[in-house]
Formats: sequence, C-alpha cells, structure tokens
Amino acid sequence: MTRYYKVAEHVFALTMPEGHPMWGMLSQYAPFEVQEAGVPIFELELVKAVAWEGMKMVYDGSPEPEQPLVRLFDGGSVWGAESAPVRMAPVAGRLVMQKSFRKATLEIISRREALFALNNALMLMFAFRTATEGTLEMHASVTVNSGRAFLFLAKSGTGKSTHSQLWLDNVPGSSLLNDDNPVVRIFPDGRVIAYGSPWSGKTPCYKNEQYPVGAFVQIRRCPENKITRMNLFESYALLYGSSSGFKADRTMADGLHDSFSRIAGISPCYVLDCTPDPEAALVCSKEVLG
Repeated sequence: MTRYYKVAEHVFALTMPEGHPMWGMLSQYAPFEVQEAGVPIFELELVKAVAWEGMKMVYDGSPEPEQPLVRLFDGGSVWGAESAPVRMAPVAGRLVMQKSFRKATLEIISRREALFALNNALMLMFAFRTATEGTLEMHASVTVNSGRAFLFLAKSGTGKSTHSQLWLDNVPGSSLLNDDNPVVRIFPDGRVIAYGSPWSGKTPCYKNEQYPVGAFVQIRRCPENKITRMNLFESYALLYGSSSGFKADRTMADGLHDSFSRIAGISPCYVLDCTPDPEAALVCSKEVLG
C-alpha cells in the first residue's frame, strides 16, 4: 500500500503493507497527504530487513548526548543510516538509500521507537533528495506575522521555542508555523518561501501552510536585548549551520551552497542578543517587521 505526501511542493511516497499498525500512527502526515502524485521525488518502503553487509561508517552523528543520533554509512553503491533517539539508546531503525536518493528501504529495529525511526528516515530522505532543488530543511522555530514567516535559529536548548512563544504572547497577530523542522525554498524568480512540515520536534505543530520569509534571526543569550543585521558572509554561515544535509556528498553540497548563497543575498539575516523576556520579542519584532 502506498500513500503520497506533499511538503514544500515536493511529493514523496511511503509504502507499507496494507493494515500495518504504523499507518494508524501517522496523524501528523494527514495535512500533507495528496491523492494525485505524479512522479514522486523519492519513495521509501518499509521492509522486514535491509541489506546491511559491507557498510562502512562515514559520519558518527551529533556529539550532543541528548540529541537524536544519526550515523551515516557508505555501502559502495548505496548510502546507509542508523538512527536512535539519543546517542546512548539502542538503534531504532536502519535506512538504505540509493545514491540518487530516489528510493530507499527502512528496517525498524526497535518497535518501541518505530515512529521515531520512520520520521527520521523520511526527514533524511527529504533533506538529501531536495538539496539540489533549492530546498532547505532547517532547524528553526517559525513564527508568522503580517503574512510573513520569521525563522528563529539557535543551538538546541538556547531559546528558539522560547522566543517564538514570546512573540505569540506579546506581538499581536503572531502564530506558530513550525517549532523545529520547517522547510525553506528559493525559486528561480527569487521568492524565498517557508513551509510547515510533518516534523516539528517536541511541539505538535503540523501545518500545511506557506509564507514568504521575512527574516532569519539567530538567537543568542545575553544580559541585554540588541538586534544586529548580519553581512553576507555571516548570513551564509547562519544558513549553513542551521540546515540539514550531507556535505560530504559533492552533488548535495553544491546544491546547498547555491541555495545558501542566493538566500543570503535576498533575505535579511540578524543576530538577536537577548534575555528570555517580553522585551526581547518587542525589540526583535520592531526591527524585522519594520
């Protein structure tokens, strides 16, 4: 049984046996399901076992112990990935991907973490496959105001979600689009659009909506509230450090570089040195909404 989903105008396919219990766990994908698929950008199939022999690890995952772990492997003609909720946890799933990222198979290792493994596999496939399509899967919290999307970026635990909440509480007309994994696309005509996605971290916010990007804002903890416009090189670095991708793959790296360069030259990027209080949201919104 195959179902199709559209995220940021990209359609992908998920195949599992009809009646598989995981179909009942995918409510977060419901807003993105479509009937007319055309040719999907990638297809992921859930299987009993993947071909894992000969895999050699090329990336050992995030160094942060409390963050989800993804290890990447080179299998010669394919890529492999293992995922776990945190570094010390057992492997939840194994993913084998064509080097074109057009097809992949997933084996669930831990039934307890089955949804995590599937979400992680779909996020990886989406990020890797669309990297050459002017598309960035970002680590950010996104607030919408005045018809524009404002993306708050920072390391985990630094205050992205807190700052979004400050906007919701103190800046009239604000709403949350996504709290962890929005998608940003740049189009040939120069439009930079932020999209909701089926992936939103610990906050269940799965909106199939899109808005022009108003600004990217890096959040940094500081005793005072001050916002500063970044230059082109700082903007590129901010986007580079906040986007998912496998930079060791040359084709993918070239696609990401093109997107970073074009977006940095179009969309304003700022650094907000701030305290976690309402004044921070007021200082930020005064600058970026203006």
